[in-house]
Amino acid sequence: MTFVLILFSLLWGIAFGAVPGLTGIVGVALLIPFTFAFDPIEGMLLLGGVYVGATFGGAISAILFNTPGSPEAACTALDGYPMAQKGQAGKALGFALAASAIGGIVGTLALMFLTPPLAKLALTFGPSEYFALAVLGITAIASIGGGSVLKGLIAGLLGLAVATVGMDPLTGVARYTFGNMLLLTGIGFVPAIIGIFALSEVAHRYGQGMKKQEVITNVSTDLPSIREFIQTRITLLRSSFIGTVIGVLPGVGATTAAFISYSEAVRWSRNPKKFGTGTPDGIAAPECANSAAVGGSMIPLLALGIPGSATTAVMIGGLTIHGIIPGPMLVQNNADLVYSVFIGMMLANVVMLFFGLRAARYFAIILRVPYPVVGAAIVVLCVSGVFALNNNMVEVAVMLAFGAVGLLLKRVGFPVAAFIIGLVLGPIVEVSLRQGLILTDYDLWAFASRPITLTLLIISFASLLYGFWGQFRSTPPNDPPSDENAEPVRA
Repeated sequence: MTFVLILFSLLWGIAFGAVPGLTGIVGVALLIPFTFAFDPIEGMLLLGGVYVGATFGGAISAILFNTPGSPEAACTALDGYPMAQKGQAGKALGFALAASAIGGIVGTLALMFLTPPLAKLALTFGPSEYFALAVLGITAIASIGGGSVLKGLIAGLLGLAVATVGMDPLTGVARYTFGNMLLLTGIGFVPAIIGIFALSEVAHRYGQGMKKQEVITNVSTDLPSIREFIQTRITLLRSSFIGTVIGVLPGVGATTAAFISYSEAVRWSRNPKKFGTGTPDGIAAPECANSAAVGGSMIPLLALGIPGSATTAVMIGGLTIHGIIPGPMLVQNNADLVYSVFIGMMLANVVMLFFGLRAARYFAIILRVPYPVVGAAIVVLCVSGVFALNNNMVEVAVMLAFGAVGLLLKRVGFPVAAFIIGLVLGPIVEVSLRQGLILTDYDLWAFASRPITLTLLIISFASLLYGFWGQFRSTPPNDPPSDENAEPVRA
């Protein structure tokens, strides 16, 4: 049964990754309500397989018609599509598939070896350390997640504010419920993430309008030869390391790993001008890095309870449905779950390597399906899945409300991922801050001066400064108008 679920999750993930605008986040969010029918191990492997499959699936549409199916595949299109235009679409898909499998295996190995010792270290954490760790997660995604740092920070703070709805965890006082008893338990996490990711994306796509594009579907995936593997070995090793390290950082994710890996491949290349013309290194670098980041982003989720990416933040919903709290005690209390995730993620990457050889051409056919049909199916899955959780229409209303919130955030340029990270980390921030202040008799210096706490807070502050500095440098100066364009001086 577990093997069947892994196969299904890979199919589901590749399909959602291949269709532009769906992404693995939506694929994971839609399946969360259905994990209630399985035990925790099967449910987590189902979500993990979607994450693995969607990361590779984005390369299919990027290579075949120059439109990345997911953000982490944006760099893949730079060399994948030119290679497809040369009549080498199968070869390009083969490089993407092999690089994704290699990066995924390396990231999973890091997940296996780093999670247990990191969880043991986290057992020494007190309330102040958990507060600083949560602050690091919010500031990291605000400063490195791209776009405006200020908007990212505001979105994270909005998520923290929404997390305070419900009963006070320490005093039991009702907050922001407006007399509605159903809100005493707080905002349902699963309805919120399904609404803010899946529903808002459908509405956003309909608002933009759909354009028909020519797609190459008559392809067969060809794995690279041993000689081609040897030629790209340095790129694969470097990208696997970059992807794993960046994946571990809270809130950064696979997209940043792909862009950094691609830029480093150009930097260290003997012939950088070949990038953008259809070189295998330009495909291997981002695909290997974004798949390695999958395993890396699972490390802080399982060991610390801090999501390493937006997708792992959504996966927390799958754990909470079964009453499991991710964090350092997870490795001790649910060792069978943790090690099953290790084995399942490794198996998913190996199966994807063999399964993708024949599957890519069939998944390309999905791109011919009109988006109105796909969007309607997603809405039906959203409503039925959320209602099936507790047979409660209030949760459906919460999902619809957060769908509108997600659409509004996208329209005004606020990152949705930062909002979700804030929503996930809100209870950790509030409870750990208040407990830590009580233990120190409200002495702020005693609270913040613990070695690990102070280090994490300094890193958080430095990441914000780095983000603001990078944004300042990327903003072009306002040059004064030249004499010929200047308004003539009047007497």
